Amino acid sequence: MPNTRKLLSIGHSYVVNLNRRLVNEMSLLGQDEWEVTAVAPSFMHGDLRSMHLETDPSEICHLEPVPVYNSQRIHIMTYGWRLREIMQQGWDLIHCWEEPYIFAGAQVAWWKTEKTPLVYSTFQNQSKQYPPPFNWIEQYAMNRATGWIAFGQTVTEALKSRQGYSRPMRVITPGVDINHFYPSIDAKHHIRHLLSWEEQETPVIGYLGRFVPDKGLDLLMKILDKLETPWRALFVGSGVLESSLRNWAKRYPSQVRICTDVKHNQVPQYLNAMDMLVAPSQTMPNWKEQFGRMLIEAFACGVPVIGSDSGEIPYVIDDAGVVVGEKDENGWVTAISNLLNSLSLRQELGKKGLERSHKLYTWPSVAQQHLQFFNELSDASCL
Repeated sequence: MPNTRKLLSIGHSYVVNLNRRLVNEMSLLGQDEWEVTAVAPSFMHGDLRSMHLETDPSEICHLEPVPVYNSQRIHIMTYGWRLREIMQQGWDLIHCWEEPYIFAGAQVAWWKTEKTPLVYSTFQNQSKQYPPPFNWIEQYAMNRATGWIAFGQTVTEALKSRQGYSRPMRVITPGVDINHFYPSIDAKHHIRHLLSWEEQETPVIGYLGRFVPDKGLDLLMKILDKLETPWRALFVGSGVLESSLRNWAKRYPSQVRICTDVKHNQVPQYLNAMDMLVAPSQTMPNWKEQFGRMLIEAFACGVPVIGSDSGEIPYVIDDAGVVVGEKDENGWVTAISNLLNSLSLRQELGKKGLERSHKLYTWPSVAQQHLQFFNELSDASCL
């Protein structure tokens, strides 16, 4: 195929097989136009657990493992020299799923050939004043970039007037694998059996994510203390607040389960065990919710969602769930109580979320939007 273009996509999140759905869908959809290669770390320490590169013989894209260093702190993580060798192999476009202000983003800008279009994808939804050298890195990287992708409306609002971001851009959300995340009664019963929750009548309030203050766990514990309707709560994740959460959970030995060893491929089963997912994220001085992947994963499983109004959450949920003020404790009690007390409301919101996930957030749709943007930039660079 002499007219096939070569696309290189680089991202530390590609160490997890499920996170490579984007590059595999682009390989599938663009197989007559694009030859896609993904660069992934061969090993990462990560912020929660260590991860070796997960491979899959059925993958369509070509996968290049590269060593990374300082992966415990993503801002100063760097790729090994193997990446430079790969980047010199004559690409028609390089896609960098790394923030342009971090060390890895700078490496990609530095090692790319002069004429190769470079596109960054960013979740950054606050216009920050970075200290040196990160401010210099961002300016250098964006000066070398051809375009950028914003993972949400709040990213666009924060960055569109920032120096270096006047280049072509698209708002494209992350996606969800609807072949992996889908409603399953069998999964619901299986997980509840594992949790010793054989009785099915009392609804389960679910939380999925990091156990950190930013995610609103302190607020959630206060809310659960105030609920008058019978409830159970399932916490899936890990983080620095695990000890506090377990101490609080001692008050509710039969009502609360905390699961910290759930693997990526088990998440859909645990979501199906929930009657609702809550995301009480809290805006911090240097952070607000950047997307909330757990929201669209819950949507795809038909699980109703309640989220705070922090960052991107209201845009993700829209009218397919309930949005509550992040500091509105009484509003949260009311919203959760309404769902606890109404099976029909849970079913209605579950259906809306499922429809929204299939309409907006499937990986084929997300991949198609990426390819359209890449085609435009590649065509322009050839003029």
